Amino acid sequence: MQRTEMSRRDYFKLLGAGACVTASAISVGCGGKGPEAPTPEAGTTQESAEVKADRARRMKWWHEAKFGMFVHWGLYSVLGRHEWAMELEGIPVAEYEQLAKQFVPKPNAARAWARLAKQTGMKYMVMTTKHHEGFCLFDTKYTSYCAPKQACGRDLVREYVDAVRAEGLRVGFYHSLMDWHHPDAARCATDETARQRYIEYLHGQIRELCTNYGKIDVLWYDVAWPLDAKGWESEKMNKMVFELQPDIIVNNRNLLPGDFSTPEQEITPEEGGRAWETCMTMNDSWGYHRADDAWKTPKTIVRNLISCARDGGNYLLNIGPKPDGSIPEESVRTLSTVGKWMEKNGAAIYGTERCRASWHTYLNYTRKGNTLFVHVHFWPGATVAIGGFQTKVKSARLFASGQKVNFEQTDIQTKFTGLPEKAPDDPVTVLAVECEAEPVIDSLLVRKNRKREQV
Repeated sequence: MQRTEMSRRDYFKLLGAGACVTASAISVGCGGKGPEAPTPEAGTTQESAEVKADRARRMKWWHEAKFGMFVHWGLYSVLGRHEWAMELEGIPVAEYEQLAKQFVPKPNAARAWARLAKQTGMKYMVMTTKHHEGFCLFDTKYTSYCAPKQACGRDLVREYVDAVRAEGLRVGFYHSLMDWHHPDAARCATDETARQRYIEYLHGQIRELCTNYGKIDVLWYDVAWPLDAKGWESEKMNKMVFELQPDIIVNNRNLLPGDFSTPEQEITPEEGGRAWETCMTMNDSWGYHRADDAWKTPKTIVRNLISCARDGGNYLLNIGPKPDGSIPEESVRTLSTVGKWMEKNGAAIYGTERCRASWHTYLNYTRKGNTLFVHVHFWPGATVAIGGFQTKVKSARLFASGQKVNFEQTDIQTKFTGLPEKAPDDPVTVLAVECEAEPVIDSLLVRKNRKREQV
């Protein structure tokens, strides 16, 4: 979504679903107890050791992965005017339904997505099984408004799952709770009979997704309009999901805290060690938008990934395939460049831990144990200087080449010297700095402790 338009989070706030945002800041789980539904009872703020251990087990791969691909694809791709076109343009349901006759993507388009994700250095993928428009990309017994029963004639989720697994990546499903097509999806807010019908529909489709496609690694709910967690029967929903998929992880957008928080289009770390994942577009649209030319550069994407990894988060970067399933050329070019960087520097991203380091004007950091990775995005020349480095440095090297780097260290400044005048790598050069203990950088110490001269 464009920042000038209404984001999913804005929707939560506007429509009185602020509980989702509140819940995302509480370090609790979702559902019931034990491995089938690994959460505390609703309303509690403390988790048992068993619940914490099970979440740690389920999320271990995710914390190591750091980088994933989001895929928004549906009937809105035919329009090519943003995935919210149905609502923002006020398109009637009967008119919008005609797009299902035109949505006939080429077979197995997802193979190219999965190959690109792997080449980019991504470790998992999350695809829209049903977006807000209500059109389902999977085979479902609950409606004929789905790809296998319309002109496409194929289960596009099955093709996606097979493609992702073929590349050795983890499989994630996105599923919208809000639905602009289903007749009960809005009236359920005021009509209990309609609510019960829609809950049966929604829960039934989630059951299908968790039953018919083998092991699923991520379930990514979205937009809980117009009900609250009680109305959605979110506890029951999550309990069912964990019974069917005991290794899965779920997000917080069914108005329960879930396993991780989901800041959107901005990098906002969670407090208290809570898991989080920033989802972001490559231009200003999630779905295919033929006129949207606000493409992020490879450097911006790499810098965003570094910022997420630095603060213990993941980066879920979106592509919006065209209606035939092909990936926009701009996305391919950009991700190919990112992939070349990740091929040489990915070890400075994967499996990194939260980093205790102040901001800097031309570099950023990630960390593994006592190794600090210094990511220089604006290369200063022969010397890279860091103020407030509190930990003793043992050695340093250029990460990609392994070339030794000389350094000088005082109580307020650490300088890495004898570097090339021009950046050795593009778009970011990484220094690996071995320290005697966990590296800590606090530039405020420079401000406080710098020796002042007499005026």
